[in-house]
Amino acid sequence: MVVCICNAIREKDLRETVRSGGASNACSAYAALGRKARCGQCVPFAQSIIKAELATA
Repeated sequence: MVVCICNAIREKDLRETVRSGGASNACSAYAALGRKARCGQCVPFAQSIIKAELATA
């Protein structure tokens, strides 16, 4: 599933970034992927994925 259309960030890439310890919030996850939020509409969804991933870690 695509999390961020502007940056073509997929859910699996976001989850892998969090699992590797490269992110604890949307901004740090995007930075770890070499991108930054543009329009911002994806940030709440990205944050919910990150929160769920951190809860299972």
